[in-house]
Amino acid sequence: MHPPLETQQAERCRPMTSTVSEIEEVITPEDSERTTFLNGSNGLSSPEPVRRRVSGKSPVDGGSRRICRQQSFGRDIGHAAAETYLITGLSFKLLRYLGVGYRWIMKLLALTCYAMLLMPGFLQVAYLYFFSSQVRRSVVYGDQPRNRLDLYLPKNNDGMKPVVVFVTGGAWIIGYKAWGSLLGMQLAERDIIVACVDYRNFPQGTISDMVTDASQGISFVCNNISAFGGDPNRIYLMGQSAGAHIAACALLEQATKESKGESISWRVSQIKAYFGLSGGYNLYNLVDHFHKRGLYRSIFLSIMEGEESFEKFSPEVRLKDPIVGKAASMLPPIMLFHGSSDYSIPCDASKTFADALQAVGAKVELILYSGKTHTDLFLQDPLRGGKDELFDDIVSVIHAEDDDALAKDSLAPPRKRLVPELLLKLAREVSPF
Repeated sequence: MHPPLETQQAERCRPMTSTVSEIEEVITPEDSERTTFLNGSNGLSSPEPVRRRVSGKSPVDGGSRRICRQQSFGRDIGHAAAETYLITGLSFKLLRYLGVGYRWIMKLLALTCYAMLLMPGFLQVAYLYFFSSQVRRSVVYGDQPRNRLDLYLPKNNDGMKPVVVFVTGGAWIIGYKAWGSLLGMQLAERDIIVACVDYRNFPQGTISDMVTDASQGISFVCNNISAFGGDPNRIYLMGQSAGAHIAACALLEQATKESKGESISWRVSQIKAYFGLSGGYNLYNLVDHFHKRGLYRSIFLSIMEGEESFEKFSPEVRLKDPIVGKAASMLPPIMLFHGSSDYSIPCDASKTFADALQAVGAKVELILYSGKTHTDLFLQDPLRGGKDELFDDIVSVIHAEDDDALAKDSLAPPRKRLVPELLLKLAREVSPF
């Protein structure tokens, strides 16, 4: 917990890392200190109170402002170093579990080349991630080490904004909230708040821990996002790759709990739609495929808590259970996005999940992007700038009921290109995914 902040100057210098109980707001000198509570609706459990500290004081000394900027810059450098250390550790952890052999030496070399080719874009995104005032990093949502989320806030703060809760991918081993920074920044440009949820990875946790963390992160957003300018009635859930699987498990588990009348901290009805990007939803169909690609069966079984847990953590299979199938009627509209040339998780994974959802009466739409790979949709296309089919499809759904937002979208300038086309094409050729 950070020490109490006494002045507006101190508020400006505070670290980006924060808990919901540390959110501060500076208002006019005429106002006095007040405490506001963020309560869940419909009888849901209430989160911790949000303390709003105000002061009529303001810094007038130029030297103090200069010290403030220096301290803030030093903190940001420290955060950047810590994030880099964590990412490096995750990479070596993945290699340790996959083993070192010819196949993985070649994949590591391909991954290194892939990253180097896209580095011009990665550096620009990293700079904004660490130094942009629109990014609130590592907001605490739970008591576990990885229970943190990043918030990407629009520059325009008039009115309540729609919100996307995003669960990143990473083969259940190297998932990390910063992987969603490019998506978060680009959606924020369209007046959409994005909350990228971090969660425990294997071996720190197994699949049940990941689903629990994701559900807790969703609960935090549902109950507290109004403090950040988000509209609690316009929340969308999205996951990519392994994150799509985890988010789908959390959503279906929540619907099942609600149908049984169990105690809950958020409701499925609070989610306006679920976006599943390049996800896998049937573990029985994925175990052999991943084994051939190097995520060996023994590791996969450890992540998923043994083959006996496959049914529990396979949303597609769980829908066949009459109790779960009945609960599926509570699910929000579901949109599944997949590239037809995805070799990491074949597009059939989304096709069969869509069929299973339709069989129990859920509202589902499947959109396949011809010739797109696992990374085209999430990395190369966004780094390319300009028109992006997936991005446009997501934004059009979120803004469907907002005529003003749709009008702004039609006039929005093309998104900035971050990587030259030649490097993007070369990266696609060497991608190990």
